[in-house]
Amino acid sequence: MEFLVRTENLLPHDTSDELRGRLKRGERERAMELREAGVLKRLWRVPGRNATIGLYEAEDAAALHDALVSLPMWKWMDITVEALATHPQEK
Repeated sequence: MEFLVRTENLLPHDTSDELRGRLKRGERERAMELREAGVLKRLWRVPGRNATIGLYEAEDAAALHDALVSLPMWKWMDITVEALATHPQEK
């Protein structure tokens, strides 16, 4: 199943540079692991915001949830998920 996932990073502004850097490196590393596993298909930045739009593929919503909560910044993210279905013109 494919999912369109919109995330916005809500990490507090007073977060130390050290922690911010560690989390950013951890996010990059985990995203690469999800790419290698075929879960994260595409990722776009949203200009002017600390946000992304990603195309994910997972067995079901529970598997997607597991992937998202594995991200180091999980607890500071506002996440919106839309399940995608193939359009009849794509068949």
